[in-house]
Amino acid sequence: MIAVIQRVSSASCQVDEEYTGKIKKGLLVFVGFDSNDTQIEIEKMVKKIVHLRIFSDQEDKMNLSLLDIGGEILSISQFTLYADCKKEIGQVL
Repeated sequence: MIAVIQRVSSASCQVDEEYTGKIKKGLLVFVGFDSNDTQIEIEKMVKKIVHLRIFSDQEDKMNLSLLDIGGEILSISQFTLYADCKKEIGQVL
């Protein structure tokens, strides 16, 4: 499992001009799964994400988690995180 995380003040996802997800302050998470990922690994990653201390406290220090601020998560499947972008020697683009 691979996750790319971004703090956001708001985020949304649209497909064919229809909103499929929308959040206010929280985390936008692009997630790629592999067939070898287990439920245990997924639960461990979720726990890590919600406990990351990446939001500012009253002293403007990154000391608060998503749980601390009562934030939201917008999770978007992104299978391309597992893409192999290596090219072999002699290969022409």
